[in-house]
Amino acid sequence: MSVPLPSSIQRVLVTGGAGFIGGAVVRRLLAESSVQVFNLDKCGYASDLTSIGDHPRHQLLQVDLSDSAATAAAVAQADPDLVMHLAAESHVDRSIDGPGAFIESNVTGTFHLLQAVRSHYEQLPEGRRSAFRFHHISTDEVFGSLGLAGRFSETTPYDPRSPYSASKAASDHLVSAWHHTYGLPVVLTNCSNNFGPWQFPEKLIPVVILKAVAGEPIPLYGDGGNVRDWLYVEDHVDALLLAATRGEPGRSYCVGGYGERTNKQVVEAICALLDQRRSASAPHARLITPVTDRPGHDRRYAIDPARIEAELAWKPRHSFDQALTETVDWYLTHLDWCAEMRQRAGWSGERQGLNAGAGRHSQ
Repeated sequence: MSVPLPSSIQRVLVTGGAGFIGGAVVRRLLAESSVQVFNLDKCGYASDLTSIGDHPRHQLLQVDLSDSAATAAAVAQADPDLVMHLAAESHVDRSIDGPGAFIESNVTGTFHLLQAVRSHYEQLPEGRRSAFRFHHISTDEVFGSLGLAGRFSETTPYDPRSPYSASKAASDHLVSAWHHTYGLPVVLTNCSNNFGPWQFPEKLIPVVILKAVAGEPIPLYGDGGNVRDWLYVEDHVDALLLAATRGEPGRSYCVGGYGERTNKQVVEAICALLDQRRSASAPHARLITPVTDRPGHDRRYAIDPARIEAELAWKPRHSFDQALTETVDWYLTHLDWCAEMRQRAGWSGERQGLNAGAGRHSQ
């Protein structure tokens, strides 16, 4: 799906553009538009520019949003017509072990960016100001946990349950406040679990693939019945560009892929695909190993994307099964990249998120 950008957009600032979703946005902008892309990224443990490579319209601005002065200087240098804010610490397990980094990056960092962008917006000439947008990309985890029925929508009350989701909820509220208080033209999107190529190998799908290929136990949290609404990253990029360029200022849009699966179903589907591709090691499902559940593990997420479908004509282009097949095949041909990323991050694949302390209560 190609989303033509309006001619008023010539310069785009993407924060977190060296990350998984941000990198997909940057690649799409470079491939399907003529805009100049400024990629603001602190280049942390999960950052990587391999998927982008060298491109004359791509400029990296290596800046940590926790540095207000550097953030302001980067926004001034980019002089953007559109800001797409994806930079965030995003791994729930890591947020359990070290919540401070999530507050600093997702809350304080978003505040610094909003202040810098507000200053930039207010000095724009009238023509550019009327077309300017600040697009904040968030998560469905801010809404908490669902029961067996129902789906999240734009009117669902916030109820974050982890340090990660609480930090994202706070950033959502900051963005909304800057719209209502200062008139900054913002658009918000809340998405379900993304997956696809180039995802740092600490998230569920790449973890399962790499554990299975290595013949190691595949960890399955609790009873494996936790449900996520899986969204292929390229379908998400379609939605992001539509929201950023055609969304109504002050409005939020929920983006889900009609991909509800239990964690156990996802793990078993990956094992079945690997059985076909690496039959000598089959059955890979024998490696599935139940482990102690994550503290505060939300039981179910599901999104109702009716608003973005009706207002912006978005639909996911990929079925879950099709996208999972493509993703498994990609990882099987990029095992060296995965090893390099894990080595660079100083992480060998061990479980994270168990440092919750005594007295916690699982939800």
